[in-house]
Amino acid sequence: MPIDPVDTRLAAVRPPVDNPESVRDKASPVSKPIPYCPWAGGSPQYLAYHDREWGVPVHDDFIFFEFLILEGAQAGLSWSTILNKRDGYRDAFAGFDPARGADFDSAEIARLMTNEGIVRNRLKIESAVSNARAYLMLQREFGSFDRYIWNFVDGKPILNRRRSLAVVPAKTALSDALSKDLAGRGFRFVGSTIVYAFMQATGLVNDHLIACPRWLAVQQSNEPRTIAGSKRGNPVK
Repeated sequence: MPIDPVDTRLAAVRPPVDNPESVRDKASPVSKPIPYCPWAGGSPQYLAYHDREWGVPVHDDFIFFEFLILEGAQAGLSWSTILNKRDGYRDAFAGFDPARGADFDSAEIARLMTNEGIVRNRLKIESAVSNARAYLMLQREFGSFDRYIWNFVDGKPILNRRRSLAVVPAKTALSDALSKDLAGRGFRFVGSTIVYAFMQATGLVNDHLIACPRWLAVQQSNEPRTIAGSKRGNPVK
């Protein structure tokens, strides 16, 4: 779940989430508020992220790599900060292509330290580069990151039935195990809390509140998540 000091009241009443663009254009005719995940009401950007992406199962290695970078970059910061810089990260890290990111040298890292479009923290920038190299090694071992990561949940999302944000954990025994395995493979900024947020974002875990319409919608989603409409899929087969 994104970690931010946002308004925790119910999100505004909205039309069906299948058409998030209409949210701010018209009001729902129903009189009773629909209990969307409370954090989704923090901003229009959060609302769109909640309705279009969060919790939708990922099977695209480029998206998995994107979220490894973004979740690691968030450490100590708000998720809204990272969402605001998402396009900057996409430009800075070669469209989240791990093969290109793995080739970044010290000169490129120095250049990124001057890039206002990303979080200019040397450890986080260096970890993104070293994680790209570890990512390629993992892909070679398993054929794809997708194949590796879904093994941790037996190939299907963990379907939680939570009724309140108060019972959503910051980490679990499974995120502990995944964090330990990633760290053992040379990944950095992959603590258990970061890894659990990564699992939630990429749909390995469905942590939408059970009353939220997206709890059911993400289970029924057949549309693969891609970056900016890309259909690149997994680079290694």
